[in-house]
Amino acid sequence: MKKVLLFIGFWSVFNGIIAQETGLQIALVKYNGGGDWYANPTSLKNLIQFCNENLKTQIKTEYATVELNDDLFNYPLIHLTGHGNILFSEKEARQLREYLLAGGFLHVSDNYGIDPFIRREMKKVFPELEFVELPYNHPIYHNFYDFKTGLPKIHEHDNKAPQGFGLIYEGRLICFYDYECDLGDGWEDADVHNDPLELRKKALMMGANIVNYVFSF
Repeated sequence: MKKVLLFIGFWSVFNGIIAQETGLQIALVKYNGGGDWYANPTSLKNLIQFCNENLKTQIKTEYATVELNDDLFNYPLIHLTGHGNILFSEKEARQLREYLLAGGFLHVSDNYGIDPFIRREMKKVFPELEFVELPYNHPIYHNFYDFKTGLPKIHEHDNKAPQGFGLIYEGRLICFYDYECDLGDGWEDADVHNDPLELRKKALMMGANIVNYVFSF
């Protein structure tokens, strides 16, 4: 039943059937381990506003904050970011797995430094899966805006090329992980990082592609 309701909710929000005041929310994951899960406080509200204006979604403008022990099934998309350690309990890993298998989607944005921790913890959730780099022709890069060479480079970090990784279960992308890119920083208010407008726009456009992918595929 949860799986059916989840899919109906996604389709309704994307098509504007559910009004904004009753629509589903995007949620930020609050995790244990000491990492700063709260690192980009303005990013999701800006992404939601951009999607509502440009994709014509009717996502609630206020995002939720959830722990993995909460009822994740209220949210079609959950977002996780930060710089440091991440730690999932067995119960949290089990619930996250159930949510993702039921149609939910996890977006992870490396705010610099979470790579070894998110890889370790997602192994608790899906021990049988590995993160794979998505090819540039994957629909997540082209479903609304066109990114011919994959992720835009928002912040330099270690001066590596940005990479988009995914967890794929039975042919379905259930988690997208942007690495050496930092989309979340690009979604923040302009005065937070003083990124140029064109860079922030690219980050928001790629974020909109992620949202559109969640609601369309």
